[in-house]
Amino acid sequence: MAKAFFRVSAVLLVAVVLLSLILPAAAYAADGVHVVRRGETLYSIARRYGVSVQAIASANGIRNPSRIYTGQRLRIPGKGGNSGSGSSGSSSGGTHVVRRGENLSLIARRYGTSVQAIASANGIRYPSRIYTGQRLRIPGRGSGGQGGGSKPPASGTKWIEVDLSSQRIAARQGDAVIQRMTVSTGTSRYPTPTGRFRIYAKYRSTNMSGPGYNLKGVPHTMYFYKGYALHGTYWHNNFGRPMSHGCINLTRWDAAWLYNWAPNGTLVVIHH
Repeated sequence: MAKAFFRVSAVLLVAVVLLSLILPAAAYAADGVHVVRRGETLYSIARRYGVSVQAIASANGIRNPSRIYTGQRLRIPGKGGNSGSGSSGSSSGGTHVVRRGENLSLIARRYGTSVQAIASANGIRYPSRIYTGQRLRIPGRGSGGQGGGSKPPASGTKWIEVDLSSQRIAARQGDAVIQRMTVSTGTSRYPTPTGRFRIYAKYRSTNMSGPGYNLKGVPHTMYFYKGYALHGTYWHNNFGRPMSHGCINLTRWDAAWLYNWAPNGTLVVIHH
């Protein structure tokens, strides 16, 4: 009898401890605050809540998106109070929350855009794979970082064209090619997103971490979408072949040149 009593007591104690760990995390998320857990990155947290890395970084005064720490409390934009996550399925600020039975074609018709445009704006590789509750950015609506539709850059404007098929990029000014470079983009498992983006943060040196990698001092990094960036690469020399987790790897010399040439806000167009 005594053994059974202690066994039951031990089980109850473990259950109480687990609940004490789980419930606060759930409460933080409901209140618009996320507590960073071991192994998480700003990119994985942004994906979880359907917001951008830039939005979380701006809301929390984070200058370097790769530098967060376990236990850090992050305010999640648009997740405060009782506003929830838009469960009504309506669009707000250029965002649509997927409802049961919807597909990308139906959503595209509703907003007068194309399936390809929405897929590109959200980094969706397979348009048939969306899920109930997913938050989708609608191109041309709100103040998202992509936007722009298919409008070409103005004459004389600096922009960067990335060709995933040839593993080449071109630094352009209007229609003129200023510099061409061979790069390494994402693999089939970790694809580089396609679409139109804007460089939103630049770091001469930064640390990067994610599934299977932890890199120190990544040189001349320019973030253009969530955790994706153009940056210098010192850990491989296989340029011309897909090698990355989605970022665009350049030689250290090309990255330095591009970093000095392209200001924040420069358009980045990525296609196959």
